[in-house]
Parts: sequence; C-alpha cells; structure tokens
Amino acid sequence: MSAATVSYLHRSVEAGGSLDLESLVSELASCLNSLSENVASSASDDDHENDVTLNASDDEENDVIQVLDEILKFLSSPQIDQDLIDALSFELPKVISKFAGLSSRCLELAEAIVDRFVEACNPRDMLPVLCEALDAARLSLSLSSSSTPLLHGLSKVFISVRRRHYEQLKVAVPIVLNVLKDMSLEPDMQIEGLFDKALGIAVSIKDVASKLEKEEGTRVRSLLGLYLMQITAVFSVSIKDKVDSGVPLVIQLKPLLAYCGLTHLGLITGNDPERLLSTISKDDDDDDLLNSFHDINLGASLLFIWGRISPEVADVANDVTELQSNPEKRWLAYGMLKHILAARDLLWEFKRHTIEAVTLVIMYAPDADLRKKTFETLKRIISDIPVPQRFDVLKALVTNSQSSTMRGILLDQVKNNMSTSSLQATDCDAHVSELVELVLKPPHGGPPLFPDQCDEVLAALNLYRFALLNNSRGGNGFLSKKTLERDYKGWLLPLRTIVSGSIAANQRDKDHDQESSLEILCVLNRIESLLYWCIELVEERLKSH
Repeated sequence: MSAATVSYLHRSVEAGGSLDLESLVSELASCLNSLSENVASSASDDDHENDVTLNASDDEENDVIQVLDEILKFLSSPQIDQDLIDALSFELPKVISKFAGLSSRCLELAEAIVDRFVEACNPRDMLPVLCEALDAARLSLSLSSSSTPLLHGLSKVFISVRRRHYEQLKVAVPIVLNVLKDMSLEPDMQIEGLFDKALGIAVSIKDVASKLEKEEGTRVRSLLGLYLMQITAVFSVSIKDKVDSGVPLVIQLKPLLAYCGLTHLGLITGNDPERLLSTISKDDDDDDLLNSFHDINLGASLLFIWGRISPEVADVANDVTELQSNPEKRWLAYGMLKHILAARDLLWEFKRHTIEAVTLVIMYAPDADLRKKTFETLKRIISDIPVPQRFDVLKALVTNSQSSTMRGILLDQVKNNMSTSSLQATDCDAHVSELVELVLKPPHGGPPLFPDQCDEVLAALNLYRFALLNNSRGGNGFLSKKTLERDYKGWLLPLRTIVSGSIAANQRDKDHDQESSLEILCVLNRIESLLYWCIELVEERLKSH
C-alpha cells in the first residue's frame, strides 16, 4: 500500500465521488495489514532475535509515515462522511497501532489517528473497538509500543462516555489489566513505561469518578482502588534491579490512594481490599472483573511495604505502633504479608523488608505473652507458604535479616520444617552447611560477635546438630568426609576457642555488672554445651569414614 492510494481515496471523498463504503474499509484494512506484514518480514530477515516491528529500514519507515500522514489527513477532512469514519473506526485502530513502535513520529501519528476516531465517533462505540484492538495487540511482537496509542485513546473514551460509566469500565478494566500484565513479561520492558501507561488509565478513571455522585461514583472509586492495588502488584513484580528505582513511581499513587479513601493500615490489614470488593461484587456478571483483581492482596501488602522502604511514599510509623498494640489487626496484617513471602517472582529485597516489618511488630510487642503468640503466628505464616518455595523463602529471609534474634527464629523454623515429611522431600538438609556457615563464618569476615549474635549462633548449632542426627547419607553429600573436616576445622574448633574466651571475659566482668554478666554467661554456657555436642558428633562421623 502506498501513500498515493490513500491520497487518491482522500481526493475522491473531497470531490464527492461515489465510493462503496464496505469496499473502501476492506481495501484500507487489507493494505495496511499487508504493509505491516512486509515491514515485519523485512525486519525479521535482518534480526530474528529482536522485536521485528521496531527494526524497519529507513525507506520502509518513511513509507509508513507517509501512509499514516495521509490517513490522518483523510480522517480530518471536513468532507468525510460520518458513516465512513464510523465504519473505518472498527478496523483502523487495530491495524494502525502495529506501526507505533517504528519511531516516535509513527507513534505520534498513530495516537493522532486514534484520537481522531475518539473525537469523531460515539464513545460508547469506541470503547469496545479499542478494547478489542487491545486484546488483539496482546498477540503482537511489541505489545508495549502497539498498546500505547490504544491505551491513550481509551483513557479519553472513559472521560467522554456520558452514561452507564461503571458498566463500561467494568468491561474495559480487565482487558487493560491483562495487557499490562502481558507487557510486564516482555524481555525488554521498561518499568517506567509500564507504570506511565497504568497511571494514565488510573487518572482517567479518577476523572470519571469525580463527575459522578451517589452509588455509581462510589463503585467507580472502589474500582479505581482495586485497580491501584493490582497495578502495584504488577509493576512491583516487574522490578528486576533495585527496589529504590520504584520509589518515584509509587509516590505518584499517593493522591489517588487518598482519593479512594485507602489508608496503609487498611491495606495491610486487608480491610480496604475487602471493603472495595464488597462494593463492586453485587452483580451476577462480575466474574471477569473480580478475576482480574487476583493480586490485590499482594498489591495492598506491597503498598504498605513501599511505605516501609521510603518515608516519601508514606509514613507508616503510626500504623506499626497500632499493629503492635492491637492483636486483631496484627493477626490480619500477618495474613496479608504472607502474600509477599509466597510471591516467587518478587525481588528478595521486598521479602527482607516484609520480614523486618514482622520483626518490628514482634520484637516490640508490649509484653512477653503477646510476643510468644506473635511468634506462633509467624510460624503459621511460614507454614502457609507452598512447600516447594518454603525452604527458599526461609533461606533468603535468614540471609537478608539484620536481626540476630530473628535469624535465630528463622533457623529454628528451618529445623522444624526439616522434621516434616513434606519438606524432607525437598532435600533441604543439603543446604544446612550453607546456612550454618553464614552464621558461624560470616561472609563479611571474622567470627560471630558475642553476646550480640548469641541467638543466631545457638540456633545455627542446634540446626547443625539436628541435621547430623537425622542425616544418614554419606558419599558426597552433607556427611561426606571432606565436608565434615571443613566444618570441624573451619568452624567448630575456632568457635570453641572464641566461646571459651567470651565465657572467661564475662566471668571477669561479673563484679561490674553482675546481673547482665550472669545472663550472658547462661547463654554462652548453653552455646558451649551445644558446640561440644556437635564436635563429638562430627568426630564420631569422621571415625566411621
């Protein structure tokens, strides 16, 4: 298809020529599809690995620009018949969007063409047209670029619809979320671009809600709130480098969250997601909409954690205090946070911040009884994580935790989970040495520090003893001679010297601070006793080799 063909059609319309409507639409759509295939085929010959729609030659790009420019002039002609532009609107947006990734000029023209349809056609007709085009774009080689003019047009259609706003939105939002999810999986996806597209739709929905009153306005605001939680889950999972890079993006959600009446305490307890869902789930035909919000609990939890990551996102200090003092809200929060721990594709940094949030609530609960109950809740959270991921989660949490007490708790959980038949199948004891070494021979160098690291050392030795007593395999595994000799000479004997020296030092300090020294001595004596037990077990194993 050449620009001359479109120009000829343009001149015919302006001259009042008689054109068969169906033939014209069919010819334009067919020629544009042919041009798209030629560009894609040519680019594919040059590089099979790259996104073929983004690598056209200069000549092909110029041809596309001329064609798009002529189509825009054609659609902008004052002589064009409304029936003709309505007919073209059903076909052209879907095809035009394929060229958006060729260059910035192609994207500009594609957006202008879609905008022209939005301006000239009934918005209630354009909404399903653009939704269908978006659905088709999911099969394209460059969803990120081809969806841009369509999402841009859809955001304008939302605002232009005059009646039954909620009914229109509940059809479109699941399609938009599917597109954003697919886009997030593209190998060269740019997180900023993904977020900008998602945010553009969110702002448009807010503009719609601000014009409505009573029940429909409430339902649209609820829809927006759920959408914000879902896109938070999508783009958070899409971050593959540094979590901090997402902070400037999440900050932009603050006014929208406030508009929807969402609070970080309501999000982390699950009260806000439940409230919004109850507002929109009143119709029998809402299944598609509700199914599109399958990650809202993850998104709600992440919004709270984003506040923990950066005070610029939200000040959640008062919320943490409330969780520490309110058992009911605390249990609800733990139930929400497990969604982060169980999410396989999230950066571990999110999980580290999550366990630190749990730790903060546990460690500073107002009394020992509450702390004990909270520890039990943490165990239940971990037990709810699917078995295939549970040991990986525990391992990562131990690695990233900054609290000796919490590391000790987590190592105890590794031991407890090793005793269950379900986790034995994962062969997690093969990684025991790695976890114990992390504590007894820290990667930053030097021995563990006493008394600061007493909790984790005690738990590490207890885990090691448990593994020795319950692992009967030899060969090249956990009980191989090489591994046992490394542990014996590299960890256990040096640790014996350090513990003995710490005990002697604390005995000398008893006169200065008797109560504190006695408490530390009790813990060190327990560590020494367990350490000697481990040494004896290793020596017995070495004799049997």
